[in-house]
Amino acid sequence: MKKLLLLSIPFLFLACETNQSETGNQADLLVYNAKIWTGQGCAGVDEPAGEDYCATAMLIGQGGSVMEVGNDTSAWASMLAVGTERLNANGNFVMPGFVEGHAHFSGLGSSLRNLNFLRSKNWDEIVSMVAERAETTPEGDWISGRGWHQEKWDKPHDHSVGGYPVHDELSRMTQNHPVVLRHASGHGLFANAKAMEIAGVSRETPDPRGGRVLRDERGDPTGVFEERAMDLITDSYQNWIQTMTPESRKEEWLAGIRAAQDECLRKGVTSFQDAGTKFREVTWYKELDAADSLRLNLWTMLRHSHDEMAAKIPEYGLPHYGNRFTCAAIKTELDGALGSYGAWLIEPYFDNPGFVGQNTTLVATVDSIAQLADKHKMQLCVHAIGDKANQETLNLMAKYVDKDDDRRWRIEHSQHLAVEDIPRFAELGVIAAMQGIHCTSDALFAENRLGTERARTGAYPWRSLLDAGAVIVNGTDAPVEDVDPIESFYATVTRKRADGRATFFPEQSMTREEGLHSYTGAAAFGAFEEDKLGQLIPGLNGDFIVLSNNLLSCEDDEIMETKVLETWVGGKRAF
Repeated sequence: MKKLLLLSIPFLFLACETNQSETGNQADLLVYNAKIWTGQGCAGVDEPAGEDYCATAMLIGQGGSVMEVGNDTSAWASMLAVGTERLNANGNFVMPGFVEGHAHFSGLGSSLRNLNFLRSKNWDEIVSMVAERAETTPEGDWISGRGWHQEKWDKPHDHSVGGYPVHDELSRMTQNHPVVLRHASGHGLFANAKAMEIAGVSRETPDPRGGRVLRDERGDPTGVFEERAMDLITDSYQNWIQTMTPESRKEEWLAGIRAAQDECLRKGVTSFQDAGTKFREVTWYKELDAADSLRLNLWTMLRHSHDEMAAKIPEYGLPHYGNRFTCAAIKTELDGALGSYGAWLIEPYFDNPGFVGQNTTLVATVDSIAQLADKHKMQLCVHAIGDKANQETLNLMAKYVDKDDDRRWRIEHSQHLAVEDIPRFAELGVIAAMQGIHCTSDALFAENRLGTERARTGAYPWRSLLDAGAVIVNGTDAPVEDVDPIESFYATVTRKRADGRATFFPEQSMTREEGLHSYTGAAAFGAFEEDKLGQLIPGLNGDFIVLSNNLLSCEDDEIMETKVLETWVGGKRAF
C-alpha cells in the first residue's frame, strides 16, 4: 500500500498544480518515491516513515533551499507548477550530501593531474610510473607525484634504509629530470639525485629543526626527507614553479580545481572543508564564487606563517563569508604523521625505542597563532596526531576557550590520545576533526608503532570520544587518501579495511547513524554552517545525494558496493 501511495504522488500533483504567476511559493524540484534520511534523529520529521529512513518526499524551492520534507504530501499541491522538476528516486536512499570535513582541495586537484601512487603496490611500480612520465616530459622539468606509503606495499624493497628504498634506481632512470614524490601523509617526500643536486643537498647538509634527512651507513642522503626537512627540496621545486608565468600557474591551478570539483561531486561530496589555503587562493576562490563557478560549498582554513597572517588578514578582508566560499579559520600544526614516525608521542614509539616523533612547530608559535585567531574571530584548527601533540594542543586551547564560548576550535586528526585527555574535548568544546579512513589505512602499522595497549585505548577512539560528549567531524584528508566518503564511512562503522587485511579494535566503531552524522550535520556544525547545510530540513540547502544502498541498514559488505547515483547542490543536479 505504501509503494502504491508513493507512485501516486506525481499524478495527484498533476491534477492540482498551479501556474507560476498564481503563487510566490513555487517549488523548483519535487523528489518522490524516496527513502530519505533527513539527519540525526530524523531531524525535522515528527513521524518517521520507516525504521531505516525518515520520509518519502521533499520539495526544494527556487532559491535552492528545502521547502518541505515528509510523507503526507496532500498540502503541497499549491507549491507545484508546470515548471517544477520531478525526480523519481525509484525507492533509493536519499540523504544530505557528504561534507568532507578535512582535506586539501587544490592538493586533490593537483593529485588528479600529476602522478598518483595511492593504489601503487610497491616501489617498482612507482619507479616505472615515474620513468614513463619522464619519457614525455621536457628535459629539466620537474616530475611530481604523491601517495606512496612504504608500510602498505606488498613486498619490501631489497635496497632500503629504515624501511624506505634508496634513490639509486629512481635516479638512474631519471637522470635529466628532478623528481619529488610526496608521501601519502604529506609529511615526507622522496627526491632523486637530480633534485638533491639542484637543492644543494649532500652528506654535509644538517637536519633542520623538526625534520630529518634519512641517511645510509656512510652518511649519504637516501632520498627520503621527513617533516621540516622536506623544505630543502620543495623550496627548489617552488623556485622552478615561479619560472612559469603567473597566468600559466593560475590556469594550472584552475584546471586542478575543476578536476577536484568533478571528483567530489561524482562521489557525493557537496561541501568541502579545506585544511590549508593560501592568500592567493583566497583571491582566486573569491573570483570563482563571484562568477558562480563553484559547484559545491567550500570552507577553508588559512595556512601561512604567523607573521604573514598577522600582516595580511586585514588586507584580505578575513574572515570572509561568500555565497559558496568561506574563509573563516586558521590552520597550524604541532607534529607530523604516524607512518613516517613524525607523530609527537608522550612515550617512545614501540617499534623505534627512544624516539618520540617530531614537534614540528614550537608550542609558543602555535600559541601566537591562537592569539591571531582570537583577535580576528576565526576558528583555530591545529594539526595534532600523536598523544603528546594533542595534549599540548588541548592545554593551549584551554587558555582561550571553554564549552560555553562556542568557538568550536578544532584539532585536526586527533588520532592518538592519552586516555585522560579524551573527556577534555567535550569539556572545552573542542571539535575532533578525524578521518575514518585513516584508522583502517593505518591499521597495518599503527599497533606496531604504538604497542597494543596504547593502540587499543587511545588510537582513533571514536566510541570513547562520542560517549564523553565530543563532536566528531569525518573526512578523508584527500589526497592523502581517496576522497571517497563511502570507504571512509565503511571504516568508521566497521573498523575493517576494505581489502580484508585488518580490523582495528572494532569496539571503537560508530553506529551507522553516528557515522552519517559525522559526515553531514556534525561536519556542518564544525564549520558554524549548521544553519546552512548538513540536514534536509526546511530552510537549509537542497544539497542531497541518491545512493544505491541504504547506508543505515544494508549489510556491512554491501556498504562498499554502494554507488552514488545522483548529486544535487542547491536543488540543481551536479552529477
